[in-house]
Amino acid sequence: MGKTAFIFPGQGAQSVGMGNDFYEAHAASREIIDSADRALGFPLSKLMFEGPDGELKKTFNTQPALLTASIAALTALREKGIEPDYVAGHSLGEYSALVAAGVLVFQDAVKIVRARGEFMEAAVPGGQGAMAAVLGADRSALEQLCRSVTEEGHLVEMANINCPGQIVVSGTKEGVAAVGERVKEAGGKRAIPLEVSGPFHSSLMKEAAQKLAEKLEEAAFSEPAVPVVANVTARPAENADRIRELLVEQVYSPVLWEDTVAYLIAEGVDTFVEIGPGNVLTGLVKKMDKTVKLININTLESLSASF
Repeated sequence: MGKTAFIFPGQGAQSVGMGNDFYEAHAASREIIDSADRALGFPLSKLMFEGPDGELKKTFNTQPALLTASIAALTALREKGIEPDYVAGHSLGEYSALVAAGVLVFQDAVKIVRARGEFMEAAVPGGQGAMAAVLGADRSALEQLCRSVTEEGHLVEMANINCPGQIVVSGTKEGVAAVGERVKEAGGKRAIPLEVSGPFHSSLMKEAAQKLAEKLEEAAFSEPAVPVVANVTARPAENADRIRELLVEQVYSPVLWEDTVAYLIAEGVDTFVEIGPGNVLTGLVKKMDKTVKLININTLESLSASF
């Protein structure tokens, strides 16, 4: 019997209108979205449903909005009695996974990610940091290139190891530009600059991580009801205390998504259900294994069609 993993998207998956169909059709989903508005003390739902896009794209708005849209979709899915064997999320999506596994209460999680977004936004002055998606590079060669550029005085590191041939680098504007110029040294085709407000998942985020650590201490963490595969280790986090530590590390460490998917497949997962806006993660899984079943629950229509 095959196993199922619920996977949750991170920043970049947001779009104006997300969650609205679940809000209209499902009372339990509506309660999730209304409770986010109450927890944060402002109408996040209005921003999710109506935009403007520029406001929704601000990190401190994107993070709670994506978490809320993902958990609203999860709540509707659970009404059909579907449960996972494993959960995982990409960067911010790890918080959705922790809510799904019963580690965090949603109302606590939404306040944490709002603060996380604020800390990340404030960590590096605007225009000094950057990120770029490097296509076609060899992982170890790209790691070596990043090290070499950093040693020359411009910090740049691997931030998201998404799937073979797609790795995001993060660091100073000069460091990321240098990797882009020298990408062929790592066997890469090109580097595409990303529209982000900071050098996320790089050691430039350590100040944000310290502030987040304090915020996480205030929240209650429970033991996971199902294994949560962590971004930092690509292995299940053993207990609540370890999960807290890993969430702090995650802010300045690479997201090992390729390794996470490989681990889940090795553990017998043959169905991946991406829950929340967009379909980025199922696309990455497909690049690694075309035989697994991929389901997207990003709209009410997709839920009805799949289950």
